[in-house]
Amino acid sequence: MEVKIEESWRALLQPEFDSPYFADLVAFVKNEYATAQIFPPASKIFNAFNRCPLDKVKVVILGQDPYHDVNQAHGLCFSVNDGIAMPPSLINIFKEISTDIGTPMPASGNLERWADQGVLLLNATLTVRAHQAGSHQNHGWERFTDSVIARLANAKEHLVFMLWGSYAGKKAALIDSSKHLILKAVHPSPLSAYRGFFGCRHFSLANQYLTSTNQSPIAW
Repeated sequence: MEVKIEESWRALLQPEFDSPYFADLVAFVKNEYATAQIFPPASKIFNAFNRCPLDKVKVVILGQDPYHDVNQAHGLCFSVNDGIAMPPSLINIFKEISTDIGTPMPASGNLERWADQGVLLLNATLTVRAHQAGSHQNHGWERFTDSVIARLANAKEHLVFMLWGSYAGKKAALIDSSKHLILKAVHPSPLSAYRGFFGCRHFSLANQYLTSTNQSPIAW
């Protein structure tokens, strides 16, 4: 199947695109966009890949679902468009960055600047119905994004995987910890951030690891 995605990712993921489950997933997603309000815009479904080509990836942050309110989601996990109020989890991420490395709270919650530096901001499910969290789960996206994680981890060395919350934490099973740095913490949601996300120091730890493996650190 021909999928509009950055070329290096197409080469890595073509076996997935050619699989029967992916054809079923595409049919489901196309029907949803034709009959309901779906986020992100269709052109942004693979934005995480298009902003961060395979050879540029240094850090992977895994989310679960796209934001489901108007104008929030644009294909990068935890990120919102310029001019959109920051969701609570994103505010907590920036609070931890500020405590960890001293970077002040930014004016915008748009994380494209991270993606452009090599941070793959990957949601486990890449689409969602408006105002219906989890509405596109269990239709094939999770199988696809699990394969993305596994293929990426096999293809490269010395990546940093930030896995926040129990759902993301289970993805550690797809990653060889002898080749990569796996950083796990509770989710930055206000419901859990005080139980270990605050103080996790993932951003300085990631940069220390990148530097130690002759990679440039991320300007968080």
